[in-house]
Formats: sequence, C-alpha cells, structure tokens
Amino acid sequence: MRICSFLPSATEMVYDLGLGDQLFGVTHECDYPLEAKDKPHVVHSVFEGQEPTSGEISRVISERLAQGLGIYEIDTDLLQAAEPDLLITQAVCEV
Repeated sequence: MRICSFLPSATEMVYDLGLGDQLFGVTHECDYPLEAKDKPHVVHSVFEGQEPTSGEISRVISERLAQGLGIYEIDTDLLQAAEPDLLITQAVCEV
C-alpha cells in the first residue's frame, strides 16, 4: 500500500501504526517522527521560501479564497507519480 498524508497528525498516526515504510508523501509541516522529514512533500505552503508579514498573509489568503483556491498547494505531478492507495486529509474549517 502507498500512503500520502496531508496532515502532520495523520503522518504521526501512520508511523504509530507501524506503516511508515508505506508512507510515500507528506506535507511541508510533517516533521515528526524525524523519518517523516525525509519523505517527499506533496503539499506545500503558498508562502514557501518567503517570510510574509501578517498583513501580507491575510491579503494573500483572502485573495486565494475569493478565487476558490486553497491556502496550500498540492504537487499534482508528484502525487500522480506516487499513485497512492490511501490519501489522508481533512477539510479546512472556515474561520
């Protein structure tokens, strides 16, 4: 089985279940256990490599949501190449 996790907590659960060897991809935020840091990142922050101010974050997120875009970016090429059997994710709550 090939698993991709879009949540740090799900990544931890996958490892707790002894399935770390079946975990292919994770998010940019998955840093525990340490082995997760070596997995390919199938999900990235729209701010990766930047240090925006809180005002810039608010503006960009508001614009993206108004355009129907998410606040994270999925590496669709990497995800397709992974051919996961299981994708673990959740809906983002509205604030």
